Amino acid sequence: MANEVQKFDVVIVGGGPGGYAAALYGAAAGLNIALIERDKVGGTCLHRGCVPAKEFLETAHVRRTLEHSGAFGISATGVTVDFAVSQSRKNEIVDRLHKGLSGLLKGRKVTIFEGTGRLDANQTVTVVDGADAGVVAVGTHVILAAGSVPRTLPGFEVDGKFVLTSDEFLNLTSLPASAAVIGGGAIGCEFASMLADMGTKVTILEGLPSILAGCDAEVATVVQRAFKKRGIEVQTGVSVTGHTPSKKSTAIHMDGAEDLNVEMVVVSVGRSPRTQGLLGEGTDVEINDRGFVVADGYMRTANPQVFALGDVVAGTPQLAHVAFAEAVVVIKTIIGEAVVPVDYDRVPWAIYSNPEVAFCGLTEAGAKERGFDVVVKKDPFGGNSRAQIIGDTDGVVKIIAEKRADGTAGQILGVHMAGPWVTEQLGAGYYAVNWEATAEEAAALIQPHPSLSETFGETLLALAGRGIHVG
Repeated sequence: MANEVQKFDVVIVGGGPGGYAAALYGAAAGLNIALIERDKVGGTCLHRGCVPAKEFLETAHVRRTLEHSGAFGISATGVTVDFAVSQSRKNEIVDRLHKGLSGLLKGRKVTIFEGTGRLDANQTVTVVDGADAGVVAVGTHVILAAGSVPRTLPGFEVDGKFVLTSDEFLNLTSLPASAAVIGGGAIGCEFASMLADMGTKVTILEGLPSILAGCDAEVATVVQRAFKKRGIEVQTGVSVTGHTPSKKSTAIHMDGAEDLNVEMVVVSVGRSPRTQGLLGEGTDVEINDRGFVVADGYMRTANPQVFALGDVVAGTPQLAHVAFAEAVVVIKTIIGEAVVPVDYDRVPWAIYSNPEVAFCGLTEAGAKERGFDVVVKKDPFGGNSRAQIIGDTDGVVKIIAEKRADGTAGQILGVHMAGPWVTEQLGAGYYAVNWEATAEEAAALIQPHPSLSETFGETLLALAGRGIHVG
């Protein structure tokens, strides 16, 4: 009820992956929880991010499979894409997941308020707009999980026609003949890969010296080489300054380079925290100079009764599954259970481009920067029997381990993969890194044959000292 102060054990601002996970996990522990969401529970990940994007990437995968079906003796000529159908299918999937999530929250008696929450002094949260505008919720604890929004670039104002971010792109019902993706990070590479597999001529424009800057350099090289084979042009070290639209296309301007004419520009240069208007007076919560909330390893802000998690937190990966893990840390901390903070150096990363990328732990360069002597082994997917069977052999598995005094491989520091379905194969590497397994310990585990995961097993054997197929 508007203007009536309602009291809860925990008030959560934001119903994305981190917010709803904290609500469900906290409710399961018996806490009385309020969740304030300005749009729909599920947040960007469910409605404008992870899930919709992967549906489109799967549509692209199906088209790619049909185009290469001749190699399997199957004739599938004249393959076309009705993107409006894929859009409709995406919406159906999102709607089902949203209904399921809403049912879970209702079943655990989480109170949901519709609107934008603002934290004021004394853990008081006011709903400032929306259907429940005026509601005042006071929590013994408050969790800030307001999420993020796509960053934009000067000179590339979003118009929904020529210039789009991921938000606008995921509502398209038709695809352009040509497109430029500004930004060669994880999201940019996913969009570029999907567009290319749908028949669009794609150019990636990246300001850094290489795409996928956070990945191991050799993995990024494998992806860039595969992109080139598929006709995706990658321009690195470029500085875009603006664009000039015409009737059906626009010319992108770059310092020291010719204009690039395309029908669409997808701006993919990261995300900004949604902290504007999040805090009122007297909250004691610190916001850094980039607009992120500052929190410690237990996600506690400078106000010990206020926590923050997910994309609004400074210095953490903007990944849905990281927000899930942070939610568990927060709730366990609130109820006084023992908990280990998230180790951000060892979280799993998954990029759903073609080829896919998955990794956890330190890169080779990162390990050396931290003073480790390392032993490195890698194995391409080209020799993997299952990869040859499915006709998808671009990729590599690379494993980094600490070098012992005798020169042998000790603790596994990082596992990095590019190739077919590696996002579904990283589990074993994730456990190896996080359980601080040695090369010998991990190599003793048997991989099924024939399977894509054999490449990981073969690389481990070689790392441990003697490989079967890998030197």
